[in-house]
Amino acid sequence: GAPKAALTFYWKSLQRQVRARGTVEPVAAEEADAYFASRSRMAQIGAWASKQSAALESRMALEKAIARFTAKFGISTVPRPQFWSGYRVKPIEIEFWQERLYRLHDRIVFRRAALEAPWNKARLYP
Repeated sequence: GAPKAALTFYWKSLQRQVRARGTVEPVAAEEADAYFASRSRMAQIGAWASKQSAALESRMALEKAIARFTAKFGISTVPRPQFWSGYRVKPIEIEFWQERLYRLHDRIVFRRAALEAPWNKARLYP
């Protein structure tokens, strides 16, 4: 089957959470290009300089990489690196959770059997 993912967004100050799960697909190169182009120039250069999530030997190593790519691109447009893209989660389930006293939380879930199917709403026990 298709790759799957789950996402959780928790807002402690609002006492709310949203969970989603579904299938995953890569975004088209054109969409990744458009999003990359919408980012600030320094964020674009940072994408080239960062070996995202790899161990960083020192802050100085990152700053040197930023300086190197800043010089490389000069005043020209910073192209999107081939390794930089995105993924889209197509949800089949979305749950809205709100904290309540005594852990009697409100939970409402929207589910569908397939991506093209209609959504069904249900209230869940806490």
